[in-house]
Parts: sequence; structure tokens; C-alpha cells
Amino acid sequence: MRVLVVEDDKKIASFIVKGFKQAGFAVDHASDGEDGLHLALHESYDAAIIDIMLPKLDGLTLIEELRRKKINTPVIILSAKRSVDDRVKGLQTGGDDYLTKPFAFSELLARVQALIRRASGTAESTRLTFGDISMDIIKREVTRGDRKIILQPREFALLEYLMRNAGRVVSKTLIMEHVYDYNFDPQTNVVDVLVCRLRDKIDRDFERKLIHTIRGVGYVLKES
Repeated sequence: MRVLVVEDDKKIASFIVKGFKQAGFAVDHASDGEDGLHLALHESYDAAIIDIMLPKLDGLTLIEELRRKKINTPVIILSAKRSVDDRVKGLQTGGDDYLTKPFAFSELLARVQALIRRASGTAESTRLTFGDISMDIIKREVTRGDRKIILQPREFALLEYLMRNAGRVVSKTLIMEHVYDYNFDPQTNVVDVLVCRLRDKIDRDFERKLIHTIRGVGYVLKES
């Protein structure tokens, strides 16, 4: 999963970015509203965390512009403004959730995961399942059948993306957009290598293969 953080406070931004990367997310950061709007309009994100009081372009205007251009990325507003009127205005502007500063990172992470879950239509709150694969999103644990599978953060992110889109073919471009951050070099074969590593752990020792290559198109997680 890939998130956008628009926050001008360097200390808070660093704290959020580090936390989400440790949780297996790809993260892009913008330090002002104009850069944040540019990234949100031209890149694909599973969720965005946006401060209100930003230089160059405030967060509410940023969100309004996104909604005006039919960009429906789930947005959580992160702000020091704590009044009921501020929270109502943020939600009426187009924000999907509102969290006041100071905040606990675990709560921010849980709220972002909930936004992504609702946007993707996933019913289970903390667990994804497909076939005999089970993924605990909170504990970062994966099993296939009765076997525990150890995945590196990027492998976990790819499997989560495939499971949220099970049955749908996802292109390398989509994988790059959702698993890697903005600084990723698209000229490399890193997606092929990552899929190969994941397939080696998920499918190699099992008769029934679940990760399939659609030549010239991309990859799909399916039962047959």
C-alpha cells in the first residue's frame, strides 16, 4: 500500500514517514500544499494524510481541489485544530477522517488501515484471506495452510496488494504505484525480482500455484 503524507513540520513528518515505512507502506512526503496537490493529482495513493495549516496551499483547499477533480483517494486530516467546528468543516470539505495533534502513531495507522479497508470493500478488519493464504495485517504475519511464511516488508506489501485485488490482473505499473514510493526507478526490473521472491515463498512448496503471470499484462492472484 502507498500513502501520501502532506505535512510541513519536519519532526512530525519524519515520525509519520518512518512509522508507515516500518509498517510496510510505500510513503511519499510533501512539505507544502502545492507539492502535495501535485503528487495527489499525478500519482496513485491508497490513502493520504494531510495537515490543514500548510505553506503555499492550505490542506482544506488541497482536499477541495482533489474532490473537484474527482480524485477519491481516502484522506485523513491531521491537525492541531481541535474544535468541533474545525472537525466538521474538515469532513464537509471532503476529508474522510480527522485526527487531532498530538496523536498516537498506532491510532493513525489503525485509522489509515480502516480507510483503505473501506475503500477497497474489504470486510475483515485485521485479516485478509485468499485460498489457504491468511494475512494478519496488524501482526504482519502470513500463513499458507498450516505453514508460517516469513516475508520481507516489500514482499508483504506486494502480497497485500495482490490479495486486495484477488482475481484482477494488476500491471507492473500498478504494482510500482502501490508498493514503491515516488523515488523508485521504473527502469529497473525490480518488480519482476520482487514477484519472483514472493512466488518462491508463497507457491514453490505447494502443488496449487496462486500467483500467475499474464504475459505482457501483469500478475494475478487466483486459484487456477
